[in-house]
Amino acid sequence: MKLLIRNGTLVDPVCGIGGVMDILIEDGVIVMIGNNVEESDALVLDARGLCVCAGLIDMHVHLRDPGLTYKEDILTGSAAAAHGGFTSIACMPNTVPTIDSPETIRYVKDRAAENCGVHVWPIGALSRGERGEEITDARALKKAGAVAISDGGMPVMNANLMRDALLRAHRNKLTVLSHCEDDNMVRGRSVNEGRVSRQLGLPGRPAIAEELMVMRDAMLAEETRTAVHICHVSTANSVNIIRQYKRRGVRITCETCPQYFIFTHEEILRQGTLAKVNPPLRNTKDRAGILAGLKDGTIDCIVTDHAPHSTEEKAKPLTEAPAGMVGLETSLALALTWLYHTGEMSLADIIQKMTIDPAKILGIRRGSLALGAPADITIFDPDEKWTIDPDQFVSKARNTPFGGMEVQGRVRYTIADGNIIYQA
Repeated sequence: MKLLIRNGTLVDPVCGIGGVMDILIEDGVIVMIGNNVEESDALVLDARGLCVCAGLIDMHVHLRDPGLTYKEDILTGSAAAAHGGFTSIACMPNTVPTIDSPETIRYVKDRAAENCGVHVWPIGALSRGERGEEITDARALKKAGAVAISDGGMPVMNANLMRDALLRAHRNKLTVLSHCEDDNMVRGRSVNEGRVSRQLGLPGRPAIAEELMVMRDAMLAEETRTAVHICHVSTANSVNIIRQYKRRGVRITCETCPQYFIFTHEEILRQGTLAKVNPPLRNTKDRAGILAGLKDGTIDCIVTDHAPHSTEEKAKPLTEAPAGMVGLETSLALALTWLYHTGEMSLADIIQKMTIDPAKILGIRRGSLALGAPADITIFDPDEKWTIDPDQFVSKARNTPFGGMEVQGRVRYTIADGNIIYQA
């Protein structure tokens, strides 16, 4: 099959491609980029007035499959990804059973082969059952198809076990993704420690609980020379620590999510459990620090931490409801609205953090519009305004604090391996 994308404005931070051009795709591969490309037997897609970039990549997604499929499953999560412009997603291992064996890795890959065409990259558990007691077989997980290892939303409290896991990951050329919070300081606590927690009369999750673990894992990354990726950074001081270690040449990368550069913990007072996430929404100073880290390159990736929960679960009291929000169908629009249209970041810088940078960290051959590259492509209107309506999501879940928000920027086409898998 041949597909010709005509007159799109190309955005490719890798190859430096810009301007209005055509892209010819044949057999799932980009074979030509230029002006006035002609191919008589190709399906023509008119992208005039639209931006064309490599398919978006989200390296932090919870698909809840196997075992928790009333929240989400691999097929519905993949469909949500396609609607949001994502052609690749990496799924966390906190399922039932945990993705901690070659068999569960193969289950994910087999199930993903039935989806709409989105590439699903499994992340294997760092410890058996994510209990932090016994290290998994990193070599076997990688051989089965894992692209990284992590205990997902569970912090690895045992520093010696973490160090051993990093050494094994280094030998197998795997990146370790780390949820950085000291569990002893945050267990059972729902909101950031500060004015809001005091107003609600609740014990708070202190910022230092994240920052201590970021520092520990940065030190371990330096000592073991292992690639460590810090998940969903939420505090200004965490950004400062990572910035310092990057300058020292340590193999440390990190990510953040739209909620951390858009909201503060004040949102808890307005939206309750819909704004409950781990780590929690922080204060104005932390939000500014996250934005600074995005702008200076300290923060490598924008991810969703897509965390589906049922309506019944989120209706529980704040101290009992699970943490997390869905994000695959809104992430690009939120980034464009709050970073691009505000003038904080260039379009190319935003796209880099949602394509090639996560691809590099995971070691997958995606994220570029280069000739010969797989034809994973996202086409979007950067200026179209629309209102987020959770009832229109294709995800099984509706737990988002962004419902009713007007945003600017909308996905029009998602193409994976040369096939149109979503069209608005």
